[in-house]
Amino acid sequence: MTQNKVQCLAPGDIVDIVAPGFAPRPEEVEGAVQLLKDWGYQPRLPEGLIAEHFLHSNSDEQRFHFLKKALTAKDSRFIWCLRGGYGSNRLWPFLRKMKKPSQPKIIIGLSDITSLHHFVNQVWRWPSLHGAHLDRLGLRKSPAAMVQETRDLLEGKETLTKFLDLKPLNARAQKLKKIKSVVVGGNLVTLQSSIGTVNEVKLDGKILFLEDIGERAYRIDRVLVHLQQSGLLKKAKAVLFGEFYQCNEKDGRPLYLEVLKRFAEDIKLPVFTGVEAGHGEVQRPLFLNTNAVLQGGEKASLLVESGVKG
Repeated sequence: MTQNKVQCLAPGDIVDIVAPGFAPRPEEVEGAVQLLKDWGYQPRLPEGLIAEHFLHSNSDEQRFHFLKKALTAKDSRFIWCLRGGYGSNRLWPFLRKMKKPSQPKIIIGLSDITSLHHFVNQVWRWPSLHGAHLDRLGLRKSPAAMVQETRDLLEGKETLTKFLDLKPLNARAQKLKKIKSVVVGGNLVTLQSSIGTVNEVKLDGKILFLEDIGERAYRIDRVLVHLQQSGLLKKAKAVLFGEFYQCNEKDGRPLYLEVLKRFAEDIKLPVFTGVEAGHGEVQRPLFLNTNAVLQGGEKASLLVESGVKG
């Protein structure tokens, strides 16, 4: 059973809002706060969270200051990121000097937030949720079914996320019977930034999930080759590809599909595609570092246990 589960969200609960990467627009912040209020929670938006900066939502020191306050707050259990962009990996040195909080928290986000997922999953052994940012949810443009699925998981009404339409990309995936492990990963390029650092991702015995946005085929191939040649995949259990959104060539050709196929043929791991998670319109919630069962064959599926308890 998944360790370090967090008590589910209930009406009146505080949800800490952070901005570890780029700055959202004012209307996105307003929409995010109103959304959480409409759902019956108490959004905590710190004064000064967003400040003028040439690249990020604030300085490294201030972004970490607000993140640390959320991580150590005794009156909250969930931390929801406003948006991604870039910047979370710059907070790794601060996080490594920080004492692990006694109370686990669920961090919610994707894209650049992969750096935070990676840290809390690998160093603190916490679960986390690869899911939609508050900026998008606050604009009320996400599919209703996806939003409801996310709420049901966070509120403990559902205990599993089921991905039932996976497609095997190689013979090993077609022959696979079943793997029981945990899913880690997230954004491909963001995860690559850990390689060769003290925070290098460890994949031994893990199921690796990868997605990305706006990357041309040759750039996706370059990162996958780096990952393969680093040797980090040797003891992994499997690779799952989510959505590679807006990754077609300038002429519209989806060459990245050939890249994923060649990668699958080149490695000695079962590789699947079809996880409905990533940067696209449908951003289904995917818990990381929780119990998961991957079924191979023609009716391949992934069942992922929630990181919250009722």
